[in-house]
Amino acid sequence: MTRLPRQQARLKRNALGERLRDEALLKRQIKVLFGLLANIYGAEKLVVKAGKLDALTGMRSDVLEEQVVALQKLAFEDPTIERSPARKDIPRIIERVQDQLADMIARKWVEDRIERKIAERMQERHDDYVREIKNQVLKEDSDPENAQTLKKYAMLEKMETRKIARSALEYLRPRSLKEVVGQDAAVRALLAKVASPYPQHVLLYGPPGVGKTTVARLVLEEAKKIGCSVFAKDAPFVEVDGATLRWDPREATNPLLGSVHDPIYQGARRDFAESGVPEPKLGLVTEAHGGVLFIDEIGELDPILQNKLLKVMEDKRVTFDSSYYDPDQPGVPKYIRKLFKDGAPADFVLIGATTAQPEDISPAFRSRCAEVYFEPLTPEHIVAIVRAAAKRLRAKMEDEVPEIVSEYTIEGRKAVGILADAYALAVYDSGAGAGPDKQVPITKDHIYQVIQAGRLVPNVPQKVGGPPVVGRAFGLGVWNYVGSTLEIEAVTFEAGEKGRGTLRFNESAGSMAKDSVFNAASVIRQLTGEDLANYDVHVNVVGGGRVDGPSAGLAVTLAIWSSLQRKPLRQDVAVTGEVSIQGKVKAVGGIFEKVYGAKQSGVKMVILPKENEKDVPRGLKGLSVRLVETVEEAIRLVTADN
Repeated sequence: MTRLPRQQARLKRNALGERLRDEALLKRQIKVLFGLLANIYGAEKLVVKAGKLDALTGMRSDVLEEQVVALQKLAFEDPTIERSPARKDIPRIIERVQDQLADMIARKWVEDRIERKIAERMQERHDDYVREIKNQVLKEDSDPENAQTLKKYAMLEKMETRKIARSALEYLRPRSLKEVVGQDAAVRALLAKVASPYPQHVLLYGPPGVGKTTVARLVLEEAKKIGCSVFAKDAPFVEVDGATLRWDPREATNPLLGSVHDPIYQGARRDFAESGVPEPKLGLVTEAHGGVLFIDEIGELDPILQNKLLKVMEDKRVTFDSSYYDPDQPGVPKYIRKLFKDGAPADFVLIGATTAQPEDISPAFRSRCAEVYFEPLTPEHIVAIVRAAAKRLRAKMEDEVPEIVSEYTIEGRKAVGILADAYALAVYDSGAGAGPDKQVPITKDHIYQVIQAGRLVPNVPQKVGGPPVVGRAFGLGVWNYVGSTLEIEAVTFEAGEKGRGTLRFNESAGSMAKDSVFNAASVIRQLTGEDLANYDVHVNVVGGGRVDGPSAGLAVTLAIWSSLQRKPLRQDVAVTGEVSIQGKVKAVGGIFEKVYGAKQSGVKMVILPKENEKDVPRGLKGLSVRLVETVEEAIRLVTADN
């Protein structure tokens, strides 16, 4: 009986010891958890936090349950926890607190890491900012100049003060439309198309040196004075040469239409470099907005660029695009946003000049533009230009000087250049006392010196005229809007074997010109009954000039007919026209230029197709124009007895 109480007492003692050990373990765990909280918040902040959460008493208590309540309040930041937990629930509560503290420690570690990186970045930015401020201060305080840079600056300033007088061509350029010589019809037509409430785009055709560029510039100035004109007083005149205009198909550069300057591809200004903002660069079409865009040699403009220009002409606006542009990107200036959104205005009048033939110009351009033709200058026009230039130079010329100049050029610009060179020689010969205020004598010897130094040749190699000749006729041709006479000769010999004759023409002649020989054979057989197959016929263009097209048909026919019939032809007559196999004389092109070319060559009579009657220029002095429908009519006019 005494053993049982002892065993029970021992079990009680063991249970009590185990409970005490568990309680001690729990207290150590709670102490560790309080230590973690102190590490997380800091000892002082933990005390403050415990005071706010009403957990300070529990932290300092020796009662396990009170410590657990305080621990929960601090871990979960909940001051409403008041109920003491049962002893059996304490391990589970400690596990929950451990999980909460683990989350807090992980979060704090991440936050600390982020804060360190932020601090590092802020320090880097601060260092960069300080460095930039230092550089700026150094630049402001330091003087970038040195002896060498100051010397170069002084040289530039000195060069600015030294000016040379304008070139002779610039000085002698017409200053008003009244001073333009030989282009009355073209000036009137261009002025009517530009100085209008509804101006048109215009294409100017004509030979070089007749004043197309000058007239275009003066027409705009004249249009500004007209009340109904749409041009303001400050309307710009923007001039560019289509033959030298270059652009990048990748749109990196386009001086005509404008382009986008991409900061990544091309670099940028400092204010755009960091943000990578692309900046549109405006082109000549925008510079010409409200005025005239003049493109010389427009036919030489790149075909793709021509199409782009047509689009701008229709829209009256240039659009810009860039893969680097983001409309939502902050820091983009307003003008760049507007250019990318709305484009740049480009409402202008296009005046394009060319020395090419109309058929060589893009049909798309021709359909959108009015066309004005400038006339080739006659010797009389050149004489007038030379006299006007001499008057402006205050030079005294010998009477023969203007006529001599007119023999060597039909370009007004070239004529002025010859006179200016002769004037320079005259000034040199006059000695140091010569100047703009002293009248300088220009002699024909000065002109011939300029001609010899420039290796100039007469514009008309030979003058027509003289006694009638068998087998020689003068045709008319056009090249680059300049008419000229063509000396065509023919010889015929009886073939060695009847029916086996040969026909020969210049190797440089085109296929259509060679066909005119065969047409002539058919016509001559109708007129004379002679079969050219029984003759060896050789047709030659004197000088080896290239003859293409059917317009030489009448001259070839007359030359062969004259040689075959041994009938001399007048040498002061020039002819042009296509000959059909039925003997009809058909219409050809370039009548205006051909007639002037004939007049310059000293021709007294020009024979033209009747169908070209409407193309004959009016007011011709010293030149008779006869219109024919058949070869027979032409033969009667050109034979020596007429």
